[in-house]
Amino acid sequence: MLRRALACAAAGLALMGTPLVARGAAAQDLDKVTVAYFLEWPSPNLMYKADGRFDEEMGVPVDWRSFGNGNEMASAMASGSVQIAYSQGLVPFVVAVTNGVPLKLVSAAVSYAENDNCVVREDAGITQENAKELEGKKVATPIGNVTHYKLLKTLDYLGVDASKVNLVQMNPPEGAVALEQGLVTMACGFGGALKRMKESGHVLMTAKEQEDIGIRVFDIVSVTEDFAENHPDLVVKFLQLTEDANDAFKADQEKYLPILAEQSGQDLADSREMVDLFEFPSRDEQLSEAWMGGKVQEFINEVADFYVEQGQLSSRLDDYSSTIDTSFMEKVE
Repeated sequence: MLRRALACAAAGLALMGTPLVARGAAAQDLDKVTVAYFLEWPSPNLMYKADGRFDEEMGVPVDWRSFGNGNEMASAMASGSVQIAYSQGLVPFVVAVTNGVPLKLVSAAVSYAENDNCVVREDAGITQENAKELEGKKVATPIGNVTHYKLLKTLDYLGVDASKVNLVQMNPPEGAVALEQGLVTMACGFGGALKRMKESGHVLMTAKEQEDIGIRVFDIVSVTEDFAENHPDLVVKFLQLTEDANDAFKADQEKYLPILAEQSGQDLADSREMVDLFEFPSRDEQLSEAWMGGKVQEFINEVADFYVEQGQLSSRLDDYSSTIDTSFMEKVE
C-alpha cells in the first residue's frame, strides 16, 4: 500500500515534469509569481508577505499559496502553477528530481529538529523498548517527505519492520485528529499539528536521540528550472528579502511575532513556542561546508540511498550536484 502510494506520486511528478521545460522558454513575462508555503509555520519572511514588500521589490504580484506537504508543492511546480517553494522538505525534493521534475535547490530555509516527530497514543503502551508492537498497527504520516524519512529511519534503528507497519497517508492536521480519535496508534507530523498530537501521547524518540543517530531535519527553497533560467533576478530578490526578514526578526522577535502568528494562522503563544524551535541559517552559513558547501549534498545522497534500500524509489540519480545551485545565494548580501 505504501509503495503504491509513493510510486503513484512519483509517476505523476515524472509525467508532469516534461511539459514544464517546453513551456519555460515561451513564458518571458510574468503576471505573478506563485510561492508555495505552509500554514502553521511562522517563518520571518511572512512579515514581508504581510506588508507587500515582496510584491513591491520583486516588481510583480506574489501569490502565496499554502500546501499540506512538500510532495504537493512539487506536483504544483511540475504543473507550472508554482515557481518557488519555501520550506519544502528535502525528501520531496529528492523524490521529485529523481523522477525527472526540473527543480533547483537554491537555499536552506530552516532547521527544525524539535518541530517534526512521531507521537504514540498514551494508551497504546508502546515505547522504544517494545517498538516492534507497531508492526500490524496503523501509523499516520505524510508519505514521501522528511517526516516519512525520519519515521523509516527511526523504525529501522528500533528494529521495526516498516513493511509490516500499516502506514497511512495523512497530512499532519489529519493525523492529529486520527490520533486523538484512536483511529491510528501513532501519528507523525510537524508544526501546530505536532503540538496537538502531543496532547494524545508521547514522542517515540526525542529530537536529540534522533540527531544522535544521524537524522537531520531541514527544509529548503526550491525553484523550477525555467523560472531560475528566465528570471534569475527574481530568485535573488526572493532570497534577499528572506535573508533581510530573518535578520530583522532575529533583532526584534517580539515586534514581529504578532505578524508571523497572524500570517501563519496561529495564536501568538503557539507561534512563539514554535519559532523558538527554528533555526534560520544565514547567507554565509548556507554557503559554508556545513550546508550547501558540502553537507546538503551528502545528505541528499544519504536520503536517495536509503529510499532505494527501503524500496521507496526504484533507482537514484548518479549525481545530484546539478540539482543544487548556490549562485543565487552568492548574490545575496
